[in-house]
Amino acid sequence: MPKTGTRRLESISDAAAYADILVRTIRRFIADGRLNAYRIGLRLVKVDLNDLDAMMRPVGGGA
Repeated sequence: MPKTGTRRLESISDAAAYADILVRTIRRFIADGRLNAYRIGLRLVKVDLNDLDAMMRPVGGGA
C-alpha cells in the first residue's frame, strides 16, 4: 500500500485551537464519526490535522 502522507497528530485541544473551534466541537465530530481519533495508551487521544483539514471547505462564492 503506497504511503500517501504523514500524519500530523495533535491533542484535541491543539486541534481545536488550530481550527479555531471549541474542544467540544472536536469531541462531537469524533463521537459522530465525522473525525477519526487515535488513542495512545489509556488516556491520550490524538487527532490527525490532515483529517481536520479535509473536513474544511470554502463557503459562498466570490463576486
